[in-house]
Amino acid sequence: MMEQFSADFRLNFIENDRWMMIAKGLIATLEITAVALMIGVAIGVVVGTIRSTFDKNKEDMRRNKNAKYYILSLFNLICRVYLTVIRGTPMVVQLLICYLVIFASSTNSLGVAMLAFGINSGAYVAEIIRGGIMSIDNGQFEAGRSLGFNYVQTMRYVVVPQVIKNVLPTLFNEFIVLLKETSVAGYIGIEDLTKMGDLIRSRTFSAFMPLMAVAGIYLVMVMGLSALDDRLERRLRRNER
Repeated sequence: MMEQFSADFRLNFIENDRWMMIAKGLIATLEITAVALMIGVAIGVVVGTIRSTFDKNKEDMRRNKNAKYYILSLFNLICRVYLTVIRGTPMVVQLLICYLVIFASSTNSLGVAMLAFGINSGAYVAEIIRGGIMSIDNGQFEAGRSLGFNYVQTMRYVVVPQVIKNVLPTLFNEFIVLLKETSVAGYIGIEDLTKMGDLIRSRTFSAFMPLMAVAGIYLVMVMGLSALDDRLERRLRRNER
């Protein structure tokens, strides 16, 4: 049995330096995830802040109905449409639309994937941020106002530090989901980790070894993110004391 395992290992990874295909795919996966994560967080913070600001202040603004109310209402409507469309359609379909329709003339499939995954992740990050802000008691906002802070300063110095602590586990869960979702990048010809495992399988006609290797690498990366999340949570809890 060990001889068969050793032979399969050599066939799938050693011969023709096929292990380098796995390494190349891993680099592509990490690049897509890292850039998409930055895009998603940036979009999520903006959209989540707009949505929560509108929800918390709409009653006061509705009574006055000044220009700020209509401007914020418009931005809130745009954000709601964005969230509805992105969360209501599959990631694979969004990826294909970006690659084959919106950026059909582009030859940079990696950049298209980064943008598509970032836009998708931004919708979920936005709801996480909005939920975190809405969970903060209104007394915290009033305390900030009593200290002479305006709304932006109150958010920055009083609310956001509490929001980060509250949403950190959910946010890391979204990062993990994003990492695993990049496995569909092969649909637009990107040689990511999953695609490379499949290419090895097609050349060696051996499915077990390359698929287990891909699954194991994803598992290790997810475990690393989970460990980082646990460490950050413990540090935040210590800072509360």
